Amino acid sequence: MISIVIFEDNKVLRQSLTLYFNNTEGIYLAGAYEDANEAVAKIRKHRPDVVLMDIQMPGLSGIEALSRIKATFPDTKVLIHTIFEDDHRIFSAVCGGASGYVLKSPDPDDVLQAIQDVYQGGAHMSPAIALKVMQMFQSQFVQSQPTYVELTGREREVLACMVKGMSYKMIAHSCNLSVHTVHYHIKHIYEKLHVNSAPEAVVKAIEQKLV
Repeated sequence: MISIVIFEDNKVLRQSLTLYFNNTEGIYLAGAYEDANEAVAKIRKHRPDVVLMDIQMPGLSGIEALSRIKATFPDTKVLIHTIFEDDHRIFSAVCGGASGYVLKSPDPDDVLQAIQDVYQGGAHMSPAIALKVMQMFQSQFVQSQPTYVELTGREREVLACMVKGMSYKMIAHSCNLSVHTVHYHIKHIYEKLHVNSAPEAVVKAIEQKLV
C-alpha cells in the first residue's frame, strides 16, 4: 500500500484526484490540501510514502515546500505535479530533491504510474521534461573530461532509457526485460555511479557522457 498526500490548489482537480485515488487499489490517500503553507506539519502527521506537489499555490510555493519537506524528512519522496515546464522551475525542483516531475494531464493513470515509479525507488519525468533536463545539463554542466565508469552494455541501455524519462515498465518493454530485472540493473547503476536516486543518475549520465 502506497500512502500519499496531495497539495493542489485547484479544487476541481484536487477532488478529482481524491476520488480517483480513493478508488485505486494499492493507494491510500492520507490527505489532500489546497495549499502547502503547513506542508512539514502535514507530512509529520501523515508520514506518506509519496507527496504529490503542485508548484503554484497561494502562500508557499511547491518548490519552497519541497525544500522544507526534504530538509526535515529527507526520505520522503516528492513528485512535482504541474503545468509548468520552464527550465527554472525544473532545475529548482531537481536541485531541491524532487523524485520526479510530471506534467498535468487529463489521464490520472499517468500520475498513478509516476507515483508507483518514485515509490519503487525510480524517478518519473514526463518525456518533455526529461528532454529539457538533458538539454540543460548538456549546455551548462557537462564536464570537459568525463570520468570513466565501467557499465555493461545492458546497464547503458537501461540508463539511456532513464535519461529519456521512461518508467520501469517502459524500460522493461523497451529492453525486453522483466521489471524485476530492470530493478536489478538500476541498483547496480546506482552503485557504480555512487548515486541514490534516478535524477542523480540521469545527471551523472549526461555530465559524464555515459549515454
